[in-house]
Amino acid sequence: QLQLVESGGGLVQPGGSLTLSCAASGFTLDYYTIGWFRQVPGKEREGVSCITDRNGITYYADSVQGRFTISRDNGKNRVYLQMNSLKPEDTAVYYCAAQFYGSTCKVDDYDNWGQGTQVTVSS
Repeated sequence: QLQLVESGGGLVQPGGSLTLSCAASGFTLDYYTIGWFRQVPGKEREGVSCITDRNGITYYADSVQGRFTISRDNGKNRVYLQMNSLKPEDTAVYYCAAQFYGSTCKVDDYDNWGQGTQVTVSS
């Protein structure tokens, strides 16, 4: 059974850092593009950052470019999102998702989702 589990969320002050982890089980990440998405109540889920399966090409939303870094460790079957210089507007539930042999960072192109982890940036 294919499963994704996010961890690492929490409460952090503005300017602080968090590292999110996405652990996959039931399948190997080698052939999947992995994305991090976020959602706040009343708004659509949006792509934050994605990393492709084959070449490790990365994508970042403009709002997080230069502050967030996505990486993958296929040996550990995990993908990470390092988040620095966090802002209150980064507050959201963060989800990881997998796309088989894909290359996009669009919500509708992802079939497999984790349950999410809450990130709250507040003083």
